[in-house]
This record gives sequence, structure tokens and C-alpha cells, in this order.
Amino acid sequence: MTTPLDIVFAALADPTRRRILSMLLEDDMAVTDVAEPFEVSLAAISKHLMILANAGLISQEKRGRVKWCKLEPDALREASIWMQSFGQFEAVNLEAFERFLEAELGED
Repeated sequence: MTTPLDIVFAALADPTRRRILSMLLEDDMAVTDVAEPFEVSLAAISKHLMILANAGLISQEKRGRVKWCKLEPDALREASIWMQSFGQFEAVNLEAFERFLEAELGED
């Protein structure tokens, strides 16, 4: 069973999608403007946008003949809370984090 948190992290796993989110921090953008800096097709960017929208990270709205994208920052709230729960570990103490994950996931 996939949780909303899983969907958000899956969407954030791709560097193109993270870059799109960074671009949308500035302002709403038309889909064609989002696609402009990338060396992939508009169809490929549209697929990335669909994944971001399905994760609730962006919303899309048609204004006239143009589709606009808007960042939905509240969608990151649950992921942020989850990540903050690991604040007990020092950033450089990756071994402790690895031990914690092994204990939580039951891996040896």
C-alpha cells in the first residue's frame, strides 16, 4: 500500500522534478516556460508535472489556452515533519542513522 508520504518522496527522487519545484518557488509558470530550460520534450516535462501534481506538490490551472503550474508548499509538510524526526542524529553520524534504519526495518 502506497502512502501519500511515499508518493511525495518518489516525486522528489528525480532531479528534474526537484529543479521544477525550485523554479516554481519564484512564481507560477506556464507549462511551456517550465519546459524551456530542459533539453527534453514538452511531453516528458508534462509527465514530470503530472507526477508532481499527483503527489500534491503542484497544482495546475488552465487560464485561457495556457496551462499554469503553481507550487503547493503545504504538500511538503508531512515529509518535513518525518525528516525532522531524525534530528536526533548529527548530520555527520551516518553510521548511527544506518543502525537506526536497520533496527526499524528489521534488516541485518
